[in-house]
Amino acid sequence: MTTAEPAPGLMLCDDLIFFSRVATTAKAAGLRVKQARSAAAMLDLANQAPPGGVILDLQADGLDLPALLAGLRAVCPVMPRTVAFGSHVEADTLRAARQAGCDRVLPRSRFVEELEVALAEWLIPPGATASG
Repeated sequence: MTTAEPAPGLMLCDDLIFFSRVATTAKAAGLRVKQARSAAAMLDLANQAPPGGVILDLQADGLDLPALLAGLRAVCPVMPRTVAFGSHVEADTLRAARQAGCDRVLPRSRFVEELEVALAEWLIPPGATASG
């Protein structure tokens, strides 16, 4: 077992207020999450340091989810757990995220409901533990 701090999670989201809510929840759990405002920025961050987990806003402008997931597989030694959220009225988008290989896909309202209790599971790779 390691006592090293877990790798930060990455979140693709261009909504600063919503990202701040996730980042504050992560900090309270002894975790860190970094914001990527585009898929390209997320891949750059993942290439710099493999993330503990990835959270994806399916409404991100210009998101090509299969390409992003393929890019993450290419730059990460181990594919991070991937949680995606989107509008409950866009059932096709949620279904496509499941089919693309996201580990967990939630409507935005469920994502918010589960945030405090599930964030550590989403951001910490299996076998790792949060510090603090």
